[in-house]
Amino acid sequence: MQFDLLHVGSLIALAHLLGVIAACHAILYTRTSQGAIAWAVSLVAMPYFTLVPYLFLGRSKFRGYADARRLENESLRTLAHPQEWDALDSSGGRPTDELGQRVIRSLTRLGGMPFLPGNQVRTLVNGEATFAAIFDAIEAAQKYVIVQFFIVRADALGEMLKDALLAKAAQGVRIYFLYDSIGSFDLPHRYTSALRAGGIEVHPFATNRKFVNRFQVNFRNHRKIVVVDGECAFVGGHNVGVEYLGSHPPLSPWRDTHIEVRGPAVACIQFVFVEDWYWATQQVPEFDVPAADTVTPAGEGMHCIVIPSGPADRQETCSLFFVEAINAAHERIWITTPYLIPDEAVFAALRLAAMRGVDVRILIPCRRDHIVVFEASKLYAYDAVRAGVRIFRYRPGFLHQKVVLIDSVAAAVGSANLDNRSFRLNFEIMVLTVDRGFAAEVEAMLMRDFQDAFEINRDEFWKAPAWRRVAMHVARLFSPVL
Repeated sequence: MQFDLLHVGSLIALAHLLGVIAACHAILYTRTSQGAIAWAVSLVAMPYFTLVPYLFLGRSKFRGYADARRLENESLRTLAHPQEWDALDSSGGRPTDELGQRVIRSLTRLGGMPFLPGNQVRTLVNGEATFAAIFDAIEAAQKYVIVQFFIVRADALGEMLKDALLAKAAQGVRIYFLYDSIGSFDLPHRYTSALRAGGIEVHPFATNRKFVNRFQVNFRNHRKIVVVDGECAFVGGHNVGVEYLGSHPPLSPWRDTHIEVRGPAVACIQFVFVEDWYWATQQVPEFDVPAADTVTPAGEGMHCIVIPSGPADRQETCSLFFVEAINAAHERIWITTPYLIPDEAVFAALRLAAMRGVDVRILIPCRRDHIVVFEASKLYAYDAVRAGVRIFRYRPGFLHQKVVLIDSVAAAVGSANLDNRSFRLNFEIMVLTVDRGFAAEVEAMLMRDFQDAFEINRDEFWKAPAWRRVAMHVARLFSPVL
């Protein structure tokens, strides 16, 4: 008995020693103080539960990865980005009139891309409309098709996409297919092998290009991009899986939004893919870059700016984008997101907007897909309501769309959630469109969503059992790494 207790005591001591070592590592290498504190406290206090997750979620390889990625992006932009972007002036025109000179300057510097006029953007509500439009565009392709998704499943929808791409490849259309190695971890080898056998260039996106690092699950490429012939592009929240069509009973019907973009902004979306492809393959895809100066006459079309973001950015692009969008609002800022885990900067901007008298609304799901995130979101929702922010929960099914509406003048749609993972750990893309007609279209879409939602108050927190309120606080401790 003493022998067994000795072994148990030794194992406990070893776990705490390793926890202290890992906590020191987290303090040295975690990018934010909040994240460092969250990891350090949990590793010291509960090493039995947090040591293994830290192996997967810790940032052991971040510095070298970020430096390499940033250097390659800067080199690629010097060599391959459309030269027309350098000559474009984003200091005037409709965006400045609607949002203001300072907002336009900050967004163009933040995203590294200009506001471009002459675009047409339309919303694609839910999976049926999104994939019908994508498949129609692929069917009409003459030169090349770009496909990039975070999640690709070999289910009925995935097979439809594979068949459509193979059919176009057989016609001589060049196909480039990029998927995230973590998000699509269960994509079978037979699926990608069939694509390659059909002449399609297929590559996974991974932190380490030589092999998929199973001990590093951060830095996911969360972008969803489809571009056809440089003429139209699709960006939004949908991945490739039948659940995005509403065929996943616990969460269905699935609520999501994509957009279709036509015009010179397609060149920017396509270039974001080129950066990711170059990282994954060390090659630049062989297709024509659509000219950014082929715009409709002045005053026609919509003004768009593409905001790509990622963990290798010099600035925290995604978080700052949300801060600037919230600060730009004079009348209202409406945000829909599946996960409400804002950082301090975004949360402060939301509270200040409410204090200014701005109509601040956030639409979040009523159902959960990640229990820890959901519980942490409840506490953030309670704090937001206390500050005057209106929080709504979508009733019918799981809400997955990522949409921002600024006053009646601009709206952004893309892949970024209102959480730390999107702010600092994932590669994301948002497309901001400055156009009153498009903003009205987004407003009407969101009004229908609000009609299917209920507004919460402080009772959601206070009427919860005591053990659940404790669980919310514990879950929020992990918010910097959720």
